[in-house]
Amino acid sequence: MILLLGASASGKTELAKYLFAHFHMVKAITHTTRPMRVGERQDVDYHFVSKERFLELKKQDAFVETTEYNGNFYGCSKAECGDEKCIILDPSGVAAFQRLNSSRIVTFFLRTRKDTREKRMRYRGDDETSIQKRLSGDDITFDEARLPKVDYVIDCDEIAIDDLAEKVFDLYQKRLNS
Repeated sequence: MILLLGASASGKTELAKYLFAHFHMVKAITHTTRPMRVGERQDVDYHFVSKERFLELKKQDAFVETTEYNGNFYGCSKAECGDEKCIILDPSGVAAFQRLNSSRIVTFFLRTRKDTREKRMRYRGDDETSIQKRLSGDDITFDEARLPKVDYVIDCDEIAIDDLAEKVFDLYQKRLNS
């Protein structure tokens, strides 16, 4: 399983999409209690469940990790773990997966300069307040001295998405086959 970690606009989502499209990786579909948005599909974008069902699953120890954000719960179930799967996580999520002590879980931190991330957020149309808030929060959340240990750190400022995906997939395959 590939775990992707990185600050806002570090390239995690685009990398995951490329891995899904070109390397036959599969998205680990997480559970959420938030309402489904227009265009989202049940069991494709998320496993949408009630808060009661989520808490019942949590009590049954069905999740590797859970978090609460904006009054909604999110979590990745143990059933979603497996080879050829990929998930984007925050530092606490990575730490939870690492507690599984599985040699088949490979973690990647996408290191990207703040100015590059800021340009990317502007390019995709994020509003200025949101940009500054995310950059400031990421300074703390993704401070490398405080991050959980990862298998690979990749500098993503000057690498094309196809080259990045090939590098990540190759490192993942080598780790699984070692």
